[in-house]
Amino acid sequence: MTSIEERVKAIEERNCRVELDKAWETSIARKIILAVLTYFVILVFFIVAELPYPFLSALVPSAAFIFSTLSLPYFKTVWISRKSA
Repeated sequence: MTSIEERVKAIEERNCRVELDKAWETSIARKIILAVLTYFVILVFFIVAELPYPFLSALVPSAAFIFSTLSLPYFKTVWISRKSA
């Protein structure tokens, strides 16, 4: 049987990992990385598909994706407030 101290330490370590995961999910670094990776994936597709102005055209779906992910917290708040009412 494990001691209480070991169990508390394990819980504290888990809590630390959970807090770091939450911090990453809301970090500006994550949002920038998502925006850049999304742009480049779409850019490669547009180049391969030989679409006109791929560098400029890739901005539109990338911006839409980022806007949708940035607006989700607002809609989550609205949804939660209506569910809890």
